[in-house]
Amino acid sequence: MFNPSQEDVRRFFCAVHAKTRAGQPLDALETLAGQWLAEHPEYEADLADIEAAVARTYDGQDGKTNPFLHLSMHLSISEQCSIDQPRGIRQAVELLAARRDSIHDAHHEAMECLGQMLWESQRSGRPPDGAAYIACVQRRATKD
Repeated sequence: MFNPSQEDVRRFFCAVHAKTRAGQPLDALETLAGQWLAEHPEYEADLADIEAAVARTYDGQDGKTNPFLHLSMHLSISEQCSIDQPRGIRQAVELLAARRDSIHDAHHEAMECLGQMLWESQRSGRPPDGAAYIACVQRRATKD
């Protein structure tokens, strides 16, 4: 199973950013990452300097979110939907996207559910509860 380090993730997104700006070809995962990068131009400065990105600590104290965590969650949700794992997540995210008229907004809401599921898993010492995650996304899809 692939388990990249924090540095690996940051280098990946910075490399995708650099390749995109240079007009270089991208593989499938880089293409998907590039699409999410395009949705977040506010991360441009964070992605422009690989060494600064690797060294930076994102603790939220400056009011700034961690762009690498955020982009990783977009990729994660995209992958989950592409293989429908956990089973039912694709339909839940698609329903939420239709209700919000935006896959991007749907991802942001699904991220909150994903974060909650991971927090609960870490807190309890139990495996992540995919059913609770899907239920959370479904609830968001049914409320205005």
